[in-house]
Amino acid sequence: MNCKSATPSKTTCNGVSVTGSHVAHNSEPQLANMERPEAPFTLAYVVFVFCFVFTPNEFRSAGVTVQNLFSGWLGSEDVGFVQYHIRRTSITLLVHSLLPLGYYLGMCIAAPDKNLWYVHSASEGWQLYFAVSVALPLLSWAVVLYWSRIKWGNHPISKNLAAHALPQSGWRAVASSINTEFRRIDKFATGAPGARVIVTDTWVMKVTTYYVHIAQQQDIHLTVVDSKQHELSPDFNAPVQILTISVASINPSVKPFDIRLNSTEYGELQEKLHAPIRNAANVVIHQTLSDLFLETFKSHVEVNEVYPLPRGQVLEPCIGCMQMNANTKLLRLCQEEGEGECQQCYCRPMWCLTCLGKWFASRQDQQRPETWLSSRVPCPTCRAKFCILDVCMVH
Repeated sequence: MNCKSATPSKTTCNGVSVTGSHVAHNSEPQLANMERPEAPFTLAYVVFVFCFVFTPNEFRSAGVTVQNLFSGWLGSEDVGFVQYHIRRTSITLLVHSLLPLGYYLGMCIAAPDKNLWYVHSASEGWQLYFAVSVALPLLSWAVVLYWSRIKWGNHPISKNLAAHALPQSGWRAVASSINTEFRRIDKFATGAPGARVIVTDTWVMKVTTYYVHIAQQQDIHLTVVDSKQHELSPDFNAPVQILTISVASINPSVKPFDIRLNSTEYGELQEKLHAPIRNAANVVIHQTLSDLFLETFKSHVEVNEVYPLPRGQVLEPCIGCMQMNANTKLLRLCQEEGEGECQQCYCRPMWCLTCLGKWFASRQDQQRPETWLSSRVPCPTCRAKFCILDVCMVH
Protein backbone atom coordinates (compact mmCIF):
# COMPACT_ATOMS: atom_id res chain seq x y z
CA MET A 1 0.00 0.00 0.00
CA ASN A 2 1.37 3.41 -1.03
CA CYS A 3 0.25 6.20 1.29
CA LYS A 4 1.25 9.85 1.07
CA SER A 5 0.35 12.60 3.44
CA ALA A 6 -0.92 15.63 1.58
CA THR A 7 -1.83 17.70 4.61
CA PRO A 8 -1.73 17.07 8.37
CA SER A 9 -5.42 16.16 8.26
CA LYS A 10 -5.51 14.36 4.90
CA THR A 11 -3.79 11.17 3.70
CA THR A 12 -3.84 9.59 0.24
CA CYS A 13 -3.58 5.76 0.11
CA ASN A 14 -3.52 4.13 -3.35
CA GLY A 15 -5.38 7.06 -4.78
CA VAL A 16 -8.03 7.09 -2.06
CA SER A 17 -8.25 10.17 0.11
CA VAL A 18 -8.75 9.55 3.82
CA THR A 19 -9.22 12.48 6.16
CA GLY A 20 -8.26 12.54 9.81
CA SER A 21 -11.88 13.08 10.80
CA HIS A 22 -12.79 9.73 9.19
CA VAL A 23 -10.10 7.94 11.16
CA ALA A 24 -11.23 9.54 14.39
CA HIS A 25 -14.84 8.70 13.57
CA ASN A 26 -14.01 5.01 13.03
CA SER A 27 -12.17 4.79 16.35
CA GLU A 28 -15.02 6.29 18.35
CA PRO A 29 -17.09 3.05 18.58
CA GLN A 30 -14.06 1.16 19.89
CA LEU A 31 -13.48 3.77 22.60
CA ALA A 32 -17.17 3.76 23.45
CA ASN A 33 -17.15 -0.02 23.87
CA MET A 34 -14.24 0.25 26.26
CA GLU A 35 -15.98 2.92 28.33
CA ARG A 36 -19.35 1.18 28.64
CA PRO A 37 -20.17 0.20 32.25
CA GLU A 38 -22.00 -3.07 31.43
CA ALA A 39 -18.99 -5.28 32.16
CA PRO A 40 -18.11 -3.71 35.55
CA PHE A 41 -21.76 -3.76 36.58
CA THR A 42 -22.16 -7.39 35.52
CA LEU A 43 -19.06 -8.41 37.45
CA ALA A 44 -20.16 -6.47 40.53
CA TYR A 45 -23.65 -7.95 40.41
CA VAL A 46 -22.35 -11.51 40.02
CA VAL A 47 -20.12 -11.02 43.06
CA PHE A 48 -23.02 -9.54 45.02
CA VAL A 49 -25.35 -12.43 44.11
CA PHE A 50 -22.71 -15.00 45.02
CA CYS A 51 -22.09 -13.37 48.40
CA PHE A 52 -25.79 -12.84 49.07
CA VAL A 53 -26.66 -16.47 48.35
CA PHE A 54 -23.67 -18.12 50.05
CA THR A 55 -23.22 -15.38 52.68
CA PRO A 56 -19.56 -14.99 53.70
CA ASN A 57 -18.69 -13.67 57.14
CA GLU A 58 -18.39 -10.09 55.87
CA PHE A 59 -21.96 -10.04 54.55
CA ARG A 60 -23.23 -11.76 57.67
CA SER A 61 -21.52 -9.19 59.89
CA ALA A 62 -23.01 -6.36 57.84
CA GLY A 63 -26.48 -7.87 58.19
CA VAL A 64 -26.94 -8.46 54.45
CA THR A 65 -28.78 -11.76 54.88
CA VAL A 66 -32.34 -12.90 54.37
CA GLN A 67 -32.61 -13.72 58.08
CA ASN A 68 -31.61 -10.21 59.10
CA LEU A 69 -33.50 -8.28 56.42
CA PHE A 70 -36.77 -10.08 57.20
CA SER A 71 -36.22 -10.70 60.90
CA GLY A 72 -39.47 -8.95 61.81
CA TRP A 73 -41.55 -11.37 59.76
CA LEU A 74 -39.52 -14.49 60.49
CA GLY A 75 -39.79 -14.20 64.25
CA SER A 76 -37.48 -15.95 66.71
CA GLU A 77 -35.79 -19.27 66.01
CA ASP A 78 -35.67 -20.06 69.72
CA VAL A 79 -39.42 -19.68 70.13
CA GLY A 80 -40.45 -21.86 67.19
CA PHE A 81 -37.57 -23.56 65.41
CA VAL A 82 -39.64 -25.43 62.81
CA GLN A 83 -42.02 -22.55 62.03
CA TYR A 84 -39.08 -20.16 61.76
CA HIS A 85 -37.35 -22.28 59.13
CA ILE A 86 -40.56 -22.88 57.21
CA ARG A 87 -40.90 -19.12 56.85
CA ARG A 88 -37.17 -18.64 56.25
CA THR A 89 -36.93 -21.14 53.40
CA SER A 90 -40.06 -19.68 51.79
CA ILE A 91 -38.88 -16.07 51.88
CA THR A 92 -35.40 -17.15 50.77
CA LEU A 93 -36.85 -18.80 47.67
CA LEU A 94 -38.84 -15.66 46.86
CA VAL A 95 -35.93 -13.27 47.37
CA HIS A 96 -33.46 -15.37 45.40
CA SER A 97 -35.92 -15.66 42.51
CA LEU A 98 -35.90 -11.85 42.22
CA LEU A 99 -32.14 -11.63 41.70
CA PRO A 100 -32.22 -12.17 37.89
CA LEU A 101 -34.85 -9.43 37.58
CA GLY A 102 -32.66 -7.18 39.70
CA TYR A 103 -29.86 -7.61 37.18
CA TYR A 104 -32.18 -6.59 34.34
CA LEU A 105 -33.30 -3.46 36.18
CA GLY A 106 -29.70 -2.62 36.97
CA MET A 107 -28.75 -2.96 33.32
CA CYS A 108 -31.53 -0.53 32.44
CA ILE A 109 -29.57 2.09 34.36
CA ALA A 110 -26.05 0.90 33.53
CA ALA A 111 -26.69 0.60 29.78
CA PRO A 112 -29.37 3.13 28.76
CA ASP A 113 -28.39 2.79 25.09
CA LYS A 114 -29.87 -0.73 25.00
CA ASN A 115 -33.41 0.65 25.56
CA LEU A 116 -34.12 -2.01 28.18
CA TRP A 117 -36.77 0.15 29.84
CA TYR A 118 -38.91 -0.51 26.77
CA VAL A 119 -38.90 -4.28 26.49
CA HIS A 120 -40.44 -4.29 23.02
CA SER A 121 -37.50 -2.20 21.77
CA ALA A 122 -34.81 -4.42 23.31
CA SER A 123 -33.02 -7.19 21.45
CA GLU A 124 -34.49 -10.68 21.33
CA GLY A 125 -31.92 -11.96 23.81
CA TRP A 126 -32.86 -9.35 26.39
CA GLN A 127 -36.57 -9.92 25.77
CA LEU A 128 -36.08 -13.62 26.49
CA TYR A 129 -34.04 -12.84 29.61
CA PHE A 130 -36.74 -10.45 30.83
CA ALA A 131 -39.43 -13.08 30.31
CA VAL A 132 -37.45 -15.67 32.29
CA SER A 133 -36.58 -13.21 35.08
CA VAL A 134 -40.26 -12.32 35.47
CA ALA A 135 -41.41 -15.94 35.28
CA LEU A 136 -39.09 -17.05 38.09
CA PRO A 137 -40.69 -14.88 40.82
CA LEU A 138 -44.17 -15.79 39.59
CA LEU A 139 -43.31 -19.48 39.73
CA SER A 140 -41.77 -19.04 43.18
CA TRP A 141 -44.87 -17.27 44.44
CA ALA A 142 -46.97 -20.16 43.14
CA VAL A 143 -44.73 -22.69 44.91
CA VAL A 144 -44.83 -20.80 48.21
CA LEU A 145 -48.59 -20.40 47.91
CA TYR A 146 -48.89 -24.16 47.49
CA TRP A 147 -46.62 -24.74 50.50
CA SER A 148 -48.75 -22.45 52.67
CA ARG A 149 -51.96 -24.38 52.07
CA ILE A 150 -53.33 -26.50 54.93
CA LYS A 151 -51.47 -24.21 57.34
CA TRP A 152 -48.08 -24.92 55.72
CA GLY A 153 -48.79 -28.63 55.63
CA ASN A 154 -47.50 -28.88 52.05
CA HIS A 155 -44.08 -27.45 52.86
CA PRO A 156 -41.19 -29.94 52.36
CA ILE A 157 -40.14 -29.52 56.00
CA SER A 158 -43.68 -30.33 57.15
CA LYS A 159 -43.78 -33.41 54.95
CA ASN A 160 -40.43 -34.51 56.36
CA LEU A 161 -41.77 -34.17 59.90
CA ALA A 162 -44.90 -36.10 58.96
CA ALA A 163 -42.68 -39.10 58.20
CA HIS A 164 -41.71 -39.19 61.89
CA ALA A 165 -45.22 -38.69 63.28
CA LEU A 166 -47.20 -41.40 65.01
CA PRO A 167 -50.36 -42.64 63.27
CA GLN A 168 -52.63 -40.73 65.65
CA SER A 169 -50.70 -37.44 65.38
CA GLY A 170 -49.42 -35.12 62.68
CA TRP A 171 -46.34 -33.13 61.78
CA ARG A 172 -47.20 -30.39 64.29
CA ALA A 173 -46.69 -32.79 67.19
CA VAL A 174 -43.21 -33.59 65.88
CA ALA A 175 -42.54 -29.87 65.38
CA SER A 176 -43.53 -29.19 68.98
CA SER A 177 -41.08 -31.84 70.20
CA ILE A 178 -38.26 -30.36 68.11
CA ASN A 179 -39.05 -26.82 69.26
CA THR A 180 -38.92 -27.90 72.89
CA GLU A 181 -35.59 -29.71 72.54
CA PHE A 182 -34.05 -26.88 70.53
CA ARG A 183 -34.67 -24.45 73.37
CA ARG A 184 -32.54 -26.54 75.72
CA ILE A 185 -29.04 -25.28 76.36
CA ASP A 186 -27.42 -28.73 76.20
CA LYS A 187 -27.96 -29.19 72.45
CA PHE A 188 -25.00 -29.56 70.09
CA ALA A 189 -24.88 -26.86 67.41
CA THR A 190 -22.10 -25.93 65.00
CA GLY A 191 -21.52 -24.54 61.53
CA ALA A 192 -22.44 -21.44 59.56
CA PRO A 193 -26.12 -20.41 59.26
CA GLY A 194 -26.31 -21.88 55.75
CA ALA A 195 -24.97 -25.28 56.84
CA ARG A 196 -25.67 -25.67 60.54
CA VAL A 197 -25.63 -29.00 62.32
CA ILE A 198 -27.89 -29.34 65.35
CA VAL A 199 -28.17 -32.42 67.55
CA THR A 200 -30.67 -32.65 70.39
CA ASP A 201 -31.57 -35.56 72.64
CA THR A 202 -33.84 -37.06 69.98
CA TRP A 203 -33.07 -35.37 66.65
CA VAL A 204 -30.20 -34.80 64.23
CA MET A 205 -30.77 -31.80 61.96
CA LYS A 206 -28.91 -30.04 59.18
CA VAL A 207 -30.04 -26.54 58.24
CA THR A 208 -29.42 -25.53 54.61
CA THR A 209 -30.47 -22.56 52.51
CA TYR A 210 -33.72 -24.04 51.20
CA TYR A 211 -34.34 -27.02 53.46
CA VAL A 212 -33.86 -28.57 56.89
CA HIS A 213 -32.86 -32.24 57.02
CA ILE A 214 -34.30 -33.95 60.09
CA ALA A 215 -33.68 -37.49 61.31
CA GLN A 216 -34.51 -39.27 64.54
CA GLN A 217 -31.52 -40.50 66.51
CA GLN A 218 -32.94 -43.95 67.16
CA ASP A 219 -33.34 -44.56 63.41
CA ILE A 220 -29.97 -43.43 62.06
CA HIS A 221 -26.55 -44.84 61.26
CA LEU A 222 -23.64 -42.40 61.16
CA THR A 223 -20.47 -43.03 59.18
CA VAL A 224 -17.34 -40.95 58.68
CA VAL A 225 -16.90 -40.96 54.91
CA ASP A 226 -14.33 -38.25 54.22
CA SER A 227 -11.82 -35.91 55.79
CA LYS A 228 -10.12 -32.79 54.47
CA GLN A 229 -7.33 -30.98 56.23
CA HIS A 230 -6.55 -27.30 55.67
CA GLU A 231 -3.37 -25.69 56.88
CA LEU A 232 -5.13 -22.45 57.73
CA SER A 233 -8.80 -21.74 58.30
CA PRO A 234 -10.11 -18.17 57.85
CA ASP A 235 -12.48 -18.69 60.77
CA PHE A 236 -9.97 -20.07 63.27
CA ASN A 237 -6.57 -18.83 61.98
CA ALA A 238 -5.24 -22.32 62.64
CA PRO A 239 -4.99 -25.73 60.97
CA VAL A 240 -8.37 -27.40 60.67
CA GLN A 241 -9.64 -30.85 59.75
CA ILE A 242 -13.16 -31.03 58.34
CA LEU A 243 -14.98 -34.34 58.71
CA THR A 244 -17.86 -35.44 56.49
CA ILE A 245 -20.30 -37.75 58.25
CA SER A 246 -23.09 -39.55 56.42
CA VAL A 247 -26.45 -39.75 58.21
CA ALA A 248 -28.63 -42.58 56.94
CA SER A 249 -32.02 -43.43 58.43
CA ILE A 250 -33.78 -46.77 58.42
CA ASN A 251 -36.98 -44.81 57.80
CA PRO A 252 -37.47 -45.05 54.02
CA SER A 253 -39.23 -41.66 53.96
CA VAL A 254 -36.12 -39.88 55.26
CA LYS A 255 -33.45 -39.19 52.67
CA PRO A 256 -29.81 -39.61 53.75
CA PHE A 257 -27.71 -36.49 54.14
CA ASP A 258 -24.17 -35.47 55.05
CA ILE A 259 -23.01 -33.24 57.87
CA ARG A 260 -19.64 -31.49 58.03
CA LEU A 261 -17.88 -30.37 61.19
CA ASN A 262 -14.50 -29.55 62.64
CA SER A 263 -12.64 -32.57 63.99
CA THR A 264 -12.13 -30.77 67.31
CA GLU A 265 -15.92 -30.94 67.79
CA TYR A 266 -16.07 -34.66 67.06
CA GLY A 267 -15.85 -35.68 70.71
CA GLU A 268 -18.65 -33.32 71.72
CA LEU A 269 -20.82 -34.72 68.93
CA GLN A 270 -20.18 -38.28 70.09
CA GLU A 271 -21.30 -37.40 73.61
CA LYS A 272 -24.64 -36.13 72.30
CA LEU A 273 -25.34 -39.12 70.06
CA HIS A 274 -26.86 -42.35 71.31
CA ALA A 275 -25.35 -44.50 68.57
CA PRO A 276 -21.65 -44.88 67.71
CA ILE A 277 -20.12 -43.29 64.62
CA ARG A 278 -18.55 -45.79 62.25
CA ASN A 279 -15.28 -44.92 60.55
CA ALA A 280 -15.63 -46.81 57.29
CA ALA A 281 -12.90 -44.83 55.52
CA ASN A 282 -10.36 -45.38 58.34
CA VAL A 283 -9.98 -41.62 58.70
CA VAL A 284 -7.45 -40.45 61.29
CA ILE A 285 -9.39 -37.92 63.36
CA HIS A 286 -7.38 -35.19 65.06
CA GLN A 287 -9.46 -33.99 67.97
CA THR A 288 -6.96 -31.47 69.39
CA LEU A 289 -5.22 -28.46 67.92
CA SER A 290 -1.83 -30.01 68.64
CA ASP A 291 -2.73 -33.09 66.59
CA LEU A 292 -3.77 -30.89 63.68
CA PHE A 293 -0.58 -28.85 63.90
CA LEU A 294 1.55 -31.98 64.00
CA GLU A 295 0.19 -33.09 60.62
CA THR A 296 0.81 -29.63 59.17
CA PHE A 297 4.32 -29.59 60.67
CA LYS A 298 5.14 -32.92 59.02
CA SER A 299 3.85 -31.82 55.62
CA HIS A 300 6.04 -28.70 55.71
CA VAL A 301 9.15 -30.57 56.80
CA GLU A 302 8.75 -33.15 54.04
CA VAL A 303 9.27 -30.46 51.38
CA ASN A 304 12.37 -29.03 53.07
CA GLU A 305 15.92 -29.84 52.07
CA VAL A 306 17.08 -33.38 52.87
CA TYR A 307 20.10 -34.01 55.12
CA PRO A 308 22.33 -36.83 53.80
CA LEU A 309 23.63 -38.98 56.63
CA PRO A 310 27.46 -39.00 56.66
CA ARG A 311 29.12 -42.29 55.82
CA GLY A 312 29.73 -44.41 58.87
CA GLN A 313 27.23 -42.58 61.10
CA VAL A 314 24.42 -44.72 62.49
CA LEU A 315 21.04 -43.38 63.50
CA GLU A 316 20.22 -43.94 67.14
CA PRO A 317 16.76 -44.32 68.70
CA CYS A 318 14.87 -41.07 69.25
CA ILE A 319 15.59 -39.80 72.75
CA GLY A 320 11.99 -38.58 72.99
CA CYS A 321 10.06 -41.80 72.43
CA MET A 322 12.83 -44.45 72.20
CA GLN A 323 10.61 -46.31 69.73
CA MET A 324 11.67 -44.89 66.37
CA ASN A 325 15.08 -44.02 65.03
CA ALA A 326 16.00 -40.34 64.97
CA ASN A 327 15.29 -39.02 61.48
CA THR A 328 15.60 -35.22 61.69
CA LYS A 329 18.50 -32.77 61.64
CA LEU A 330 18.43 -29.03 62.30
CA LEU A 331 20.26 -26.99 59.66
CA ARG A 332 20.14 -23.20 59.45
CA LEU A 333 18.58 -22.82 56.01
CA CYS A 334 15.96 -20.11 56.38
CA GLN A 335 18.34 -17.11 56.23
CA GLU A 336 21.89 -16.16 55.48
CA GLU A 337 24.55 -16.32 58.15
CA GLY A 338 24.28 -13.41 60.58
CA GLU A 339 20.67 -12.61 59.68
CA GLY A 340 17.52 -13.31 61.66
CA GLU A 341 17.04 -15.05 64.99
CA CYS A 342 17.68 -18.64 63.90
CA GLN A 343 20.97 -20.21 64.98
CA GLN A 344 23.06 -23.09 63.73
CA CYS A 345 22.50 -26.35 65.61
CA TYR A 346 25.48 -28.73 65.79
CA CYS A 347 23.64 -31.64 67.41
CA ARG A 348 23.65 -34.98 65.65
CA PRO A 349 20.24 -36.43 64.66
CA MET A 350 18.60 -37.27 67.98
CA TRP A 351 14.85 -36.79 67.45
CA CYS A 352 12.18 -38.34 65.26
CA LEU A 353 9.88 -36.06 63.31
CA THR A 354 6.86 -36.75 65.53
CA CYS A 355 8.64 -35.94 68.78
CA LEU A 356 10.28 -32.84 67.33
CA GLY A 357 6.86 -31.67 66.09
CA LYS A 358 5.36 -32.21 69.54
CA TRP A 359 8.23 -30.24 71.07
CA PHE A 360 7.68 -27.44 68.55
CA ALA A 361 3.95 -27.31 69.38
CA SER A 362 4.51 -27.41 73.14
CA ARG A 363 6.63 -24.24 72.99
CA GLN A 364 3.92 -22.17 71.29
CA ASP A 365 1.47 -19.64 72.64
CA GLN A 366 -1.69 -21.73 72.90
CA GLN A 367 -3.86 -18.62 72.59
CA ARG A 368 -2.34 -17.60 69.24
CA PRO A 369 -2.30 -20.66 66.96
CA GLU A 370 -2.02 -18.45 63.87
CA THR A 371 1.63 -17.72 64.82
CA TRP A 372 2.76 -21.31 65.26
CA LEU A 373 4.08 -21.97 61.76
CA SER A 374 6.13 -18.76 61.66
CA SER A 375 7.54 -18.95 65.18
CA ARG A 376 10.98 -20.03 66.41
CA VAL A 377 11.75 -22.41 69.26
CA PRO A 378 14.98 -23.58 70.92
CA CYS A 379 16.52 -26.92 70.05
CA PRO A 380 15.47 -29.39 72.78
CA THR A 381 19.13 -30.36 73.25
CA CYS A 382 21.41 -27.35 72.69
CA ARG A 383 18.80 -24.52 72.83
CA ALA A 384 19.79 -23.06 69.46
CA LYS A 385 16.75 -21.34 67.97
CA PHE A 386 15.25 -22.78 64.80
CA CYS A 387 12.13 -22.43 62.66
CA ILE A 388 10.16 -24.95 60.64
CA LEU A 389 12.27 -24.24 57.54
CA ASP A 390 15.39 -25.47 59.37
CA VAL A 391 14.06 -28.98 60.03
CA CYS A 392 15.45 -31.54 57.57
CA MET A 393 14.65 -35.19 57.14
CA VAL A 394 17.63 -37.54 57.33
CA HIS A 395 18.29 -39.85 54.40
